[in-house]
Amino acid sequence: MLKVDLHLHTAEDPRDDIRHDAAALVDRAAALGFDALAITLHDRQLADARLADRARDRGIVLLPGIERTIAGRHVLLVNFPQAAEQVRSFDEVARLKARMGGLVIAPHPFYPGLTCLRSLMHRHADLFDAVEWSYFWMRALNFNAPAARWARARGKPLVGNSDLHDLRQLGRTYSEVDCDDRDPAAICDAIRAGRVTVRSTPVPSFELAQVLGGMTLRLRTHAWLKPRATAPAISRTTPPAAARCRVDAPASR
Repeated sequence: MLKVDLHLHTAEDPRDDIRHDAAALVDRAAALGFDALAITLHDRQLADARLADRARDRGIVLLPGIERTIAGRHVLLVNFPQAAEQVRSFDEVARLKARMGGLVIAPHPFYPGLTCLRSLMHRHADLFDAVEWSYFWMRALNFNAPAARWARARGKPLVGNSDLHDLRQLGRTYSEVDCDDRDPAAICDAIRAGRVTVRSTPVPSFELAQVLGGMTLRLRTHAWLKPRATAPAISRTTPPAAARCRVDAPASR
């Protein structure tokens, strides 16, 4: 059995303000006995040969991963090439999967967040290889329950992931994958075949409040500090006709 977490964020994430970097995450995961990880930054795949070497030295396999925003919703793409950064629609994800054979996971699908899949799960059910059971739950409030029912009704495996933004999350929710080969493709095949067990305990309310509070505060601070685009100043020597022309902001990438 391999101890696996396939939904992890680090300071290299382009969207979230996170305190730990990928190296610190790998070190902590090694101390907790993890065998395989996927660092899934928002809309960017982390490719760092030195990090892969560091993980390998600690007995950990790194699977390529990304939490891609598709039609405004989050989708986990695991063990795909860097071309996964470019897919923009569910149809493009399906074509990439047909060519490359990676693992498509529905993260926190029935949580109330705007980026959660919710009704799109039914429309694109065939696309998903697995459904996430997330760290973020308590006995009194568990948005993973409808995800488990959805997966069970369609014969899809559940995977336990931390959706980690704080190192305190690591190890409370993870997957045990029945796979003898420490190879990314073999791990994905084992999950797709249902040879995976979720290991998860509810989060104490105090810890959950600390983790969510820290995430919210850092996100708001990050947004407040982010430089804002400003229109270029018009020179005093600019002819009146040119001064009346509209100046368009650069298109966002």
